[in-house]
Amino acid sequence: MPRSSKNPPAKGGPVTLATVAARAGVSPQTVSNAINSPDLLRPETLERVRRVIEETGYRPSRAAQTLRTRSSRLIGYGIQPAHSSSPVLDRFLHALSQAADAAGYRILLFASPDGGPSLEGYEELLDQHEVDGFVLSGTDRADPRQAWLTKRGVPFVGFGRMWSGRPLGDWVDVDGACGTDAAVEHLVAHGHRRIAFLGWERGVSGAGDDRAEGWQRAMRRHGLPVRGRRGQSVNDIDAARAAAKPLLDGGATAVIAASDMLALGCYQTLRERGTLPGRDVAVIGFDDSPTAELLSPTLTSVAQPLEEVGRECVRLLLARIATPDAAPERLLLEPSLIVRDSSTTATAPL
Repeated sequence: MPRSSKNPPAKGGPVTLATVAARAGVSPQTVSNAINSPDLLRPETLERVRRVIEETGYRPSRAAQTLRTRSSRLIGYGIQPAHSSSPVLDRFLHALSQAADAAGYRILLFASPDGGPSLEGYEELLDQHEVDGFVLSGTDRADPRQAWLTKRGVPFVGFGRMWSGRPLGDWVDVDGACGTDAAVEHLVAHGHRRIAFLGWERGVSGAGDDRAEGWQRAMRRHGLPVRGRRGQSVNDIDAARAAAKPLLDGGATAVIAASDMLALGCYQTLRERGTLPGRDVAVIGFDDSPTAELLSPTLTSVAQPLEEVGRECVRLLLARIATPDAAPERLLLEPSLIVRDSSTTATAPL
């Protein structure tokens, strides 16, 4: 009879560390090492214990782990006010939570004030010793958080680059320039030559400038003019509708927008003129929000690999917690173009 069957848990009773040890045929200390110090175990022993943990659904006591390791198993994440949140960050938070849960951690949410990144909330959590590290989003120019956390030796990882100043910390980002470059290639393949870009104001957003750079790079590679083809708007449908008008007046047969919100403004302008997105002017958005496939016509959009971003953020943060002095790791992930009805109608080359 296998050793693990000699001392099965009481039927319906809670699964404890001792339960796992009995089933795996090891000591309780070995189970503890498998959870907290896996490098101390032989690979075959570690695999056996982990298999039993998975089969039994055992979850370590967070309070006990905190006492042993001085770790809360909590990751802090500041959320923006509801009126300024976006579907992209909502999906990222979902992916981040799943990745953290798989690693035995939880995401601790706290309110981040409107008006750009600030230190509010971070110092309070650290004073209470409630988190092991932070995940930052909305990283942009003049963001004080990375330098402040680095100075205090607090582990963090950014969803997004710093964009200015001395590079600090680990980050995971999506290559926006690669996404808009692919959008231009798609449109050129369908015969478009007068391709406009509707983005945010220059210098306001590092991500926005990155997306504009990809459009400009691809246009120049094909020998296509960019002068007079770039419009600027805040991330608002009405503002985008007004900003799209000069681009269409200038004869653009296609518009690449820096967000799906800006693309919606372009949709409205086209309809006001009695023209249709896709049929008369191609439109491509960015972020592949849930709205993209509900529009009529459905919107072609650049999709960010948010599940991968969430996994990599958790991986980099846990690596930083384990090895504080390791060299920074920075990942730039490639987005994908989701082609729908708004960009597939061919136009005659000009």
